[in-house]
Amino acid sequence: MHAALLVGLAFVAMEPITAATHRWVMHGVGMRLHRSHHGRAHRRLEANDAFPVMFAAVVGLGLWIGFNTPRLGDLVPLGVGVTLYGAAYALVHDVYIHHRVRLLGDRRSAVLDRLAAAHALHHSYGGAPYGMLLPVVPAHVRRRASGSPPSQVPSLS
Repeated sequence: MHAALLVGLAFVAMEPITAATHRWVMHGVGMRLHRSHHGRAHRRLEANDAFPVMFAAVVGLGLWIGFNTPRLGDLVPLGVGVTLYGAAYALVHDVYIHHRVRLLGDRRSAVLDRLAAAHALHHSYGGAPYGMLLPVVPAHVRRRASGSPPSQVPSLS
């Protein structure tokens, strides 16, 4: 039960961690890599793909330490929770929203369409929401979006 609780806690904790990382790392010091994702076309590989590789390396290191250091064994279920979140993120973001991998055909989901709409706001305005699975859309963004849609994606310098 302890391990299952840690998996669940890690999964849930990843949404605010992801939102903060997206806001202050990807739209901060990492904008040089992340800018490729805010372009019109989403190619098979883009510079932004370096982020999940780096995140996976950190999680992989944590799993290795957890498996090889008994007193730090809790890193294993934490790493599993983070990995499950990463898989859910990739399925929603890369498969469903951006169609970078064609797995679903033309299937639609009302819940995932709401996540896609929130993500479209992020791409349209270059700001919040930064989360993915439970995006928080600020009131000012909702008000702005209720008017006419922007004609183009703003510069993200």
